This record gives sequence, C-alpha cells and structure tokens, in this order.
Amino acid sequence: MTFGIDNLPYGSVVDRSGRRMAVVRFGDAVLDLTRLDAPLFAAGDLDAFLAAGPDTWARVRAAAQELLARGTVELVPLTEVRPVLPFTVADYVDFYASLDHATNAGRIFRPQGDPLPANWRYLPVGYHGRSSSVVVSGTPIERPAGIRAAGDYGPTERLDFEAEVAFVVGRPGRRIPVAAADEHVFGVCLLNDWSARDVQAFETVPLGPFLGKSFATSVAAWITPLAALAAARRPAPPQDPPPLPHLAGGTALDLELEVRINGVPISRPSFAGTYWTYAQMLAHLTSNGAAVRTGDLFASGTVSGPEPGQRGCLLELTENGAAPLDVRGEPRTWLQDGDTVTITARAGDLDLGEVSGHVVPPG
Repeated sequence: MTFGIDNLPYGSVVDRSGRRMAVVRFGDAVLDLTRLDAPLFAAGDLDAFLAAGPDTWARVRAAAQELLARGTVELVPLTEVRPVLPFTVADYVDFYASLDHATNAGRIFRPQGDPLPANWRYLPVGYHGRSSSVVVSGTPIERPAGIRAAGDYGPTERLDFEAEVAFVVGRPGRRIPVAAADEHVFGVCLLNDWSARDVQAFETVPLGPFLGKSFATSVAAWITPLAALAAARRPAPPQDPPPLPHLAGGTALDLELEVRINGVPISRPSFAGTYWTYAQMLAHLTSNGAAVRTGDLFASGTVSGPEPGQRGCLLELTENGAAPLDVRGEPRTWLQDGDTVTITARAGDLDLGEVSGHVVPPG
C-alpha cells in the first residue's frame, strides 16, 4: 500500500457537510483523529497536536497504527473530502542548503570568481519569509506583477518553481542544539517556493528576495512524521571546513524527488546530498536567541544534484544548457499560464505525497 501503516502522514480535510477534521492518511482514505483523542483534535487541525510534543506524537501514532491494524475502523474515502492547510503557519524561513544549487545559481549570477558567497560554507544561509504566502497544494498560483527593471512594472516573464523539502516545528524553543532538533521538529512536507526571477534579480541588490518570492509558497497537504522516516536517515555529507561546534552534527534524509510540468518529468533531485542538515538549519535559526513557535515552517531551499537531470528549478535547467522539453518536445524556458507543476518524493517505499500548483493569468 502506497500510504501504508508504516507511513501515516497527517493532514486536515473538509468533508461534504463542511466539517473540518484532523486526519491520518491510510491508503486512499483517512482516519478521523477524534476517534483517538477527541479533545486534542477538536479544532479539526493539527495545531494542538503539534504543540503537545514528542510523547504525544508517539502515543497518537502508536494508537493509530494499532487501530488500523485491526481493520475494523471506519475510514473516510479521499474522494469525499477536500484537503486544506493542516496547521496554522506561524513563521516561514527559507534556506539555501544545497551546495549544487548554490554553486549553479552562483555561476549564473556571478560568472566571474567563486560562485559561492564567502559565508556559505560557514552557516546555513536563509531569509525570513512571509507566512501569509503559504498555501496548500492545489491552490491556483496567480502570475505576480512586479518591478522587472528600472521603470518597468508588469507581470513576471520569468516565473519559476523551486523543489524543496520543508520541516514543521511542533514544540517551541530557542537556542535549540543540533542534537535536540527531533524534540522540536514534528515532520516533513514538500514545498514549492514559486519565484519571479526577473523581479527577484532586480530587487535583490543589496538585500535578499522580497516580492519575487512573497506572492505564493505551496506546501503539500500531508505531513510525514519524522518517526516514519527512521529508515531514510543517512550520515550527513562531509562539510569542509568543519562547522562551528554549535552547528556540528545532524543526519541527512534520503529522499528522492521528482518534478513534473504538465505531467512530463523534467528533474529528479535527491535530498540526501544536501549540504546543511535540517538540524543544523534549526540550530542556526535559533542560535541568536530567536524563538521558534508551534507551526513554524522552515524549508531547505532548492534541492539540486550534481547531474543536469537533478536540477531543482528552471533557473538552473535553462541557464546551464540543460533545458527540459515541454509536451511538444520543444526546449522549455519559464513557466507559462496554464502550466501545472507537481513535485513528489519517496523515501524508499514511503510516499511523501505531492505539492502541486496550476499557473493562472494575473487577475
């Protein structure tokens, strides 16, 4: 079974009567979590559950597995419900953790000299985003407008996707050590950080991305708990120079992503080789005393690999001479109105679901 008893991702759905339910997915159906703990899931979302911490996460997961193993519980078919954003997004941070992506992007933006910023190997580079930009998979993505060059305002002509892996914070905290990350991070979901590259290029001098990113960030409807990914853990890639003591450690997750545009596969990035681990990202994020709250979301940045077929965004695919083909067999450049981008991932036999968005013209 694709979403079997070893998986059980969490989400929130609305049924045909308008009732909202917090659920776990099992196959092509869902289990209403109020059957396990009515007070904890009374609101129909995951907020209280995320805040409850690791002991409660483990208790609910074990109870769900036990109930489903009996085979007698009534499930609700996915065809009878509509997934919604499963938790209240508190804050959103996007990192730049892939060495291959940072190198490829650096060669495009800085063709002379070292493509990596001087600080890149010393800390997980990131920027503070807008939680209001986060929408659930399936939400239409309206082409944004912005200042594309001096005196030039209009709809972006260089709309791009970014295939990313995101992490959902449950237990709040500050100055979180690398070794304690799993006491705070509940689970993993796929994320598409939509990007208006012409707007981004003009505004990102001297500061980081702003309006070129803040119009939409799509996340999957299903959150895979870290507890389901124990077999996907791998030693982290070597880091040179060694990180500072408060950033040392963490494990990689062996996740294989696939990106499709209008059903055509164009890239298959691997998350296993991402330079900075999620534990290091969280440790850095909180190292200055900044607090994370329940529902905080932090993302890896574009996941890319060393081969042309492993690029995680069109910026890398088109600018490095490895442009994928569209449905007509023509080289693709930027996203067009009507395009649908779908990102999926697997961890061995476990399915992490998908994040999908359909591009529509400006309103």
